[in-house]
Amino acid sequence: MAFSNSSSPQTSQASSGRDVSGAIAALAARFGNHLITSQAVREQHAHTTSWIKPQPPDAVVMAQSTADIQDTVRICARHRVPVIPFGTGTSLEGQVNAPMGGISIDLREMNRILAVNAEDLDCVIEPGVTRKALNEHLRDQGLFFPIDPGADASLGGMAATRASGTNAVRYGTMRDNVLALKIVRGDGEIITTGTRARKSSAGYDLTHLFIGAEGTLGIICELTMRLRGIPQSIAGGSCSFATLRGACDATILAIQTGIPLARIELLNVEQVRACNIYSKLTLPETPLLLLEFHGTEADVAEQSRMFAEIARECGGGDFAWATRPEDRTRLWQARHDAYWAASALRPGIKAMSTDVCVPISRLAECLVATEEDIARSGLLAPIVGHVGDGNFHCLLLCDTDNPQEVERSEDFLHRLVERAHAMGGTCTGEHGIGQGKQKYLTPELGPEAVEAMRALKAALDPQGIFNPGKIVPVSL
Repeated sequence: MAFSNSSSPQTSQASSGRDVSGAIAALAARFGNHLITSQAVREQHAHTTSWIKPQPPDAVVMAQSTADIQDTVRICARHRVPVIPFGTGTSLEGQVNAPMGGISIDLREMNRILAVNAEDLDCVIEPGVTRKALNEHLRDQGLFFPIDPGADASLGGMAATRASGTNAVRYGTMRDNVLALKIVRGDGEIITTGTRARKSSAGYDLTHLFIGAEGTLGIICELTMRLRGIPQSIAGGSCSFATLRGACDATILAIQTGIPLARIELLNVEQVRACNIYSKLTLPETPLLLLEFHGTEADVAEQSRMFAEIARECGGGDFAWATRPEDRTRLWQARHDAYWAASALRPGIKAMSTDVCVPISRLAECLVATEEDIARSGLLAPIVGHVGDGNFHCLLLCDTDNPQEVERSEDFLHRLVERAHAMGGTCTGEHGIGQGKQKYLTPELGPEAVEAMRALKAALDPQGIFNPGKIVPVSL
């Protein structure tokens, strides 16, 4: 895989027929000062919070409309130059890198909310709208969009990576909350994948083909999203456990009992300690569950009572209620700051956030084995998890200047994925494949499935210009 890290915007010229300088000249004529080639801006568009080396594009287009996306794609297709969509840059597996050079198309200025259909509980938005901006706009109408990955990501990027988050146990993932998309395809024309109807059996399910495609099949230019009514009552708090297994068992029993939890998040001892230090909390430094219940006052009270009984059976302590909205916000903000809190345990060391997902019946076994593996390896890797759906994250703190520590860390990460696979799980519950987890696709799904993905890529992107080098490697 070639790197494009030079300060010159025209260094990714190759013998494959690509004409980067010609594409940049044509884009400059079309976009004027909305085309940027400065090194600083290019490097910002290769920002990555993982260990994957940043690989900046040759130039950045600041798109403001669907027509801008279409024209960028047409120009890049004519010059056989890659196009890499950019939302807010919060993805974790190198999805915004430009390993073969090309043009990053920044969609942040496409941030208009085009329609809110309150009676139908849906809205139509541009891809640069962030989840916080959407919920701020919806609040006065008694509606909200429930998917919350923590970062204030763009909704287009969240759809592209099939994002999830703390509310997924009740409200599902992006896969469950996108009704339709408009996609700019390789010739610049637009594909419409669905309608505002809640269900359809009209043709192939193109909407879900593009959700999670990470910009490798086309560029999202419009989304129709499912909305929810703001609950009448919200209650939440925390519950400490004597053991990690006890916290997992309580989660599993709550799900199997049918308690409609809105959120249930696990923090292991190391992560609780990190959050206490970083967020100035005084939580007991034992395995911890953070919970939230949505519904009527009667519903919330009953759900809380039922969970408290389960928690006691599994070695949990008293439930510490966060009754005021500001207290709940502080608690959940501490959870969302888990990455930064973990990073602060080893100042100057970059954290590597990786995730796996297993069936909930294997969750306790997988988590306990993972903690034991971390201890045997002599590593520091706090654990947080969306345990209601079997998904958890290891925030691995490794000195990348220490070859022995890097080797131990890489071995641990590989064993983590192998463990998830052995338990019927996946190498990634919500981070996506990007560049970082390509090698695990074939072991997880088999060569036939990977070849089917390769065939889809070739059919929808015959020139290989859409975000090449992600998911399934494609030669340009």
